[in-house]
Amino acid sequence: MSGKYDDMIGLQHPTSKRHPRMSNIERAAQFSPFAALTGYEDAINETGRLTDQKMELSEERKAVLDRALSGLSEHIADMPAAAVTYFEPDPRKNGGEYVRYEGRVRSIDEVQKQLRFSDGKEIALSEIIEIDFPHGTPES
Repeated sequence: MSGKYDDMIGLQHPTSKRHPRMSNIERAAQFSPFAALTGYEDAINETGRLTDQKMELSEERKAVLDRALSGLSEHIADMPAAAVTYFEPDPRKNGGEYVRYEGRVRSIDEVQKQLRFSDGKEIALSEIIEIDFPHGTPES
């Protein structure tokens, strides 16, 4: 069988004298996926991320919180253990999330309206929705 290109079948593949051959990895990289819109996927994920809205506390709930804060302030020298649920605003979009934090209360700052813990954590009093005492109330 003789074909049109039989005279070239035995010849060596031409190589450039200026450009060295690419490795298989370099050749494959030419065809790898390309993200034309950098940051687009992150923006889509951020838009789809859900946040909670801050709930408004009832007068009864505020009274319960005031009693808990009063109990804390009476025993602040003992650095009582407390579990605080509070609203943490989201820095990137409207809303936020409710977070529970446990630690030993170091002080209640009435001027800056913050609850300070022994490890340096500070929580705004206006964001707190619940205070629990894992080891019993501060009075015990």
